[in-house]
Amino acid sequence: MPDTPPSKPQKSFLQRLRTYFLTGLVVASPVGITIYLALAFINLIDRNVKPLIPATYNPETYLPFPLPGIGLVFLFLMLTVLGFFAANFLGRTLIRIGEKILNRMPVVRSVYNTLKQIFETVISENKGSFQEVVLIEYPRKGLWAIAFISGENKGEIQRKMADDVVNVFLPTTPNPTSGFLLFVPRKDIIRLDMTPDEGAKYVISAGLVDPGNMPVKEEPSS
Repeated sequence: MPDTPPSKPQKSFLQRLRTYFLTGLVVASPVGITIYLALAFINLIDRNVKPLIPATYNPETYLPFPLPGIGLVFLFLMLTVLGFFAANFLGRTLIRIGEKILNRMPVVRSVYNTLKQIFETVISENKGSFQEVVLIEYPRKGLWAIAFISGENKGEIQRKMADDVVNVFLPTTPNPTSGFLLFVPRKDIIRLDMTPDEGAKYVISAGLVDPGNMPVKEEPSS
């Protein structure tokens, strides 16, 4: 007589209840946290921008209830208008005059020029910043960390290094907005096939969210 496979033990009512609760938590938590963060951001912008909107142009003046997001919409329109004027000849002239004034202020000059270069690099569509995910040996040989190539090094550091180095940003876990700027020899970098989004998820989750088995690119034959 053939052996019958052993039947799985039935879960108790409390075990099923725990499973349902954890499943609901996994489904609801990302949605709830995302909505909470979005509303917190909108409220932050509204609190700081709404007082600047003239009452005549504020829809809440004519409505019996508050309208969330008005500050965000107004800020978007103002930045768009500012960008329009900054793109023409008069706007560029005014910006050059303002920058000359700022460049005469010792401390303000350094802060402004640094922030301007960062924003121009991040926003520019022609830059390849943070588009490559790599592995580097850190903090010592034999230990590896995920990092992002932030740009080519063509300045004084490159001239004084024996090897061809690359600017690499090494993010921290679970907050990838902080990290370290490292100058790594190009030959010591292992390029990964995962996208920057996948690399960021890997770092933020401390390795819990694995991008999976990525297809390996064939190295060009020398």
